[in-house]
Amino acid sequence: MSFKSWLLEVGKSAGTADKYSAAVSGVISTWAIGAGLCTEKLADVRTVMELTGIEEGLKNVDIYIERNRRGNNMYSCALRTFIEYRRQETPEELEQDVSDIIENDEISNTEKLTYISARVGQGRYRHNLIDYWERCALTGFSDVRFLVASHIKPWRAADNMERLDTYNGLLLLPNIDKAFDLGFITFSDEGGIIVSDHLEEADMLGIRGDMHLDLEDAHLEYMRYHREVMFERTIR
Repeated sequence: MSFKSWLLEVGKSAGTADKYSAAVSGVISTWAIGAGLCTEKLADVRTVMELTGIEEGLKNVDIYIERNRRGNNMYSCALRTFIEYRRQETPEELEQDVSDIIENDEISNTEKLTYISARVGQGRYRHNLIDYWERCALTGFSDVRFLVASHIKPWRAADNMERLDTYNGLLLLPNIDKAFDLGFITFSDEGGIIVSDHLEEADMLGIRGDMHLDLEDAHLEYMRYHREVMFERTIR
């Protein structure tokens, strides 16, 4: 399925689908190639890991920074959505993370099992989040069978201690988890929700502007990382 078709299937408007697909295949690819971050258009880049590296590299490219600012973060949002599309198409990022754990000679086999379980949202880490939150941290939905164990500071950005830290985790309904994971929502130090202007039909996802998380001090460093790095901040 093409990126544009996928955008329409997941509920993006025809206008947004046109803009995002054109940006990724056009100027974003051109800027990435011009900066030496890749040698081919983004659609031809093989892995999500490479795309994530390109995304990071573009944050230092002047034309990308300027055009993204003028476009109210449209280009960074299009690129992040494209990476999510590619992530849906292939499980290689999860496979790579698990492979990295298995090949790490500095941790024991018991620790490897713990980290693998945490990476896939299962095992003791999930149980610890259930013990802490008891229900969806945002909506209060209480049937934990439906809830997702979600890292605040993403796995790839976290060290091994942070990956297992209960305070680096939220227990969320899948729709809320996806919006948070993609950086379309985040939270203030006081726990108030912040919703990106790029999140279309937030109400259809059950996301409201008056939602609130009960955060402790130990959560705040992780949440600040999420706000500053993951959240699609709208520049007016």
